[in-house]
Amino acid sequence: MATTPDRQIEHLLRRAGFGARPDELDTYGAMSIPQAVDALVNYERVSTDVDALIGHAGYVNVTTRGQFAPNTTIVDSRQRWLFRMLHTDRPLQEKMTLFWHNHFATGYNKIAGTLGAAEGARYMAAKASEDPGQVRGQIEMLRENALGNFRDILLNIAKDTAMLVWLDGRLNTRARPQENFGREIMELFTVGVGNYTEPDVYAAARVFTGWNLQQIGNAADGSRHFEFVYLANQHETTAKTFSFPIYPDGNRTIPGRAAADGMQDGIDFINGLAALPTTARYLATKLYRFFVNEFGAVNETFVNRIANAYLQSHYDMRAVMREVLLSPEFLDESAYFSRYSWPIEYIIRALKDIGWTGFSVNDALTPMSNMGMILFEPPDVSGWDAGQMWFSTSAMLSRLNFAAQLAANQRFNLATAARTGHATSSPEALLAFVTNALP
Repeated sequence: MATTPDRQIEHLLRRAGFGARPDELDTYGAMSIPQAVDALVNYERVSTDVDALIGHAGYVNVTTRGQFAPNTTIVDSRQRWLFRMLHTDRPLQEKMTLFWHNHFATGYNKIAGTLGAAEGARYMAAKASEDPGQVRGQIEMLRENALGNFRDILLNIAKDTAMLVWLDGRLNTRARPQENFGREIMELFTVGVGNYTEPDVYAAARVFTGWNLQQIGNAADGSRHFEFVYLANQHETTAKTFSFPIYPDGNRTIPGRAAADGMQDGIDFINGLAALPTTARYLATKLYRFFVNEFGAVNETFVNRIANAYLQSHYDMRAVMREVLLSPEFLDESAYFSRYSWPIEYIIRALKDIGWTGFSVNDALTPMSNMGMILFEPPDVSGWDAGQMWFSTSAMLSRLNFAAQLAANQRFNLATAARTGHATSSPEALLAFVTNALP
């Protein structure tokens, strides 16, 4: 018998995942809430390679166009991520990957337009273990660090190939400092609007001069690729002063350094940003809106508690998310339906609730686009605006049409399967068949 009420565990799995398959309800429903949260945040205990299940019977289909190539074909990259969201036994890992994808919003089309379509998909979604040059795409980096240290995530994103193209870091030189990344690392990734100045933007641009790309590897074996490089001859070496502390002693100035040591400027800056209480509160606010409640004013008690957990743990997102999921604000019944379902959440939950027999995740891509969301293609650097924006007349019609398509698909498959078995021998047999066949 489950030790946790159904509504409570369903709420937990909606927010910390994408709804629940029947086996997930059985597994987590047999736990207390603290036990379930512990299992969710310590997902490394679950040894699973969900990608290895693609193409196997009993799992949702993918649509191939020749060879299934999620490392180099963006449509296949999207299919692979939907497959993972549906079948993973690590739901919080995928949910946090989605959170970070929105937080560090990076668009495939600009990467593809600069480097080519295959390379665009590669730098967004490639698995290093499958890539000839061991390229790790941005989304794979975010997945591997989903509950990692926020400071490390920031450093990784600053050196990420897709990000260096997306926010023009590859064009940032000492002669012409490029401000895009320097601005967004403050405005969107850490402290937020109102907590930095325009001189801070100019100084941040100079901090990252020389953070660039180089091409290595061989074209013949497919290993040629772009990766991060620090170009000392392009680094602006003078001191950079900010309006907020960079160092633990309160010092606001990154000292002038020889060009050979200039990469440390960026590392010091990232360390300083990660340590700021304004960063802690900015992240706590975003987590409240994404996981707890997007209606009304932000709960300041929650923000203070989560910001403190962030700072006390030295930016450990596992500790932060444990605090989020066990918070009284998250567990209160008033939070159960206090945010709007994103298109991807709606689609994956529908598949978990209704079933996926005979269905391909490829069939969900166009409906999801019509609902207002394309994975790997946020609308701008701010990510998806979420909330009520999902519910235009056309977007709602797309949701209804998707549900109807999915239900019709399952009804047809159920009827076919029932006729070929013994399910129609009695009303009881038919009811048992349908109950067992649907998730």
